[in-house]
Amino acid sequence: MDFTILKDNLEKKGFKVSCFDASGEAVQYLAEALKGEEIGIGGSVTIQEMGLYEELIKNNQVYWPWKPLADKNDQEMRELAHRAKIYFSSLNAVAETGELINIDGTCNRVSATLYGPKKVFFIVGANKIAPDYEQALYRARNVAAPLNCQRLKRKTPCAANGDKCYDCNSPERICRGLTVLLTKPTGADYEVILINEKLGY
Repeated sequence: MDFTILKDNLEKKGFKVSCFDASGEAVQYLAEALKGEEIGIGGSVTIQEMGLYEELIKNNQVYWPWKPLADKNDQEMRELAHRAKIYFSSLNAVAETGELINIDGTCNRVSATLYGPKKVFFIVGANKIAPDYEQALYRARNVAAPLNCQRLKRKTPCAANGDKCYDCNSPERICRGLTVLLTKPTGADYEVILINEKLGY
């Protein structure tokens, strides 16, 4: 996939952008760039598939609720990740016009990408990219959210049918907060890592 247009639009909006043909190249780049840092990671199938945590943990203190410390519960791990100086998240959709979209249930992941860390990394597989904002929003709600509900075995209409968002009132609903970054927020550095592979949902 050619990232030229997306990269140009993201840079115009203030984001740093790094492009890679394969996830292993991105992992190597990040592992070399980050040493001796305190890093938080939000829930992410993309990051899990890349094996990024396993590399970062070699030279950094990494807090990821999916890899809890023995003496910390889920909430404590989310708080430690949120307070880290560096934060990693994937995205549910990216518009080629430059908008970044995420949906969250507990909202620890989206809140940490909005304010707190000194640098935020967004990891994006080629499958997350849509031509424009409307199609990116559609993807986040009607493709990514149902797939994540199925993965989590939630009792929701989208998990049962696997076809679209039903805007349900299920207590197991995972799409409770939606964020759209129109441009880079002030107060922190942001880098978007584009990888020419299918990663995550």
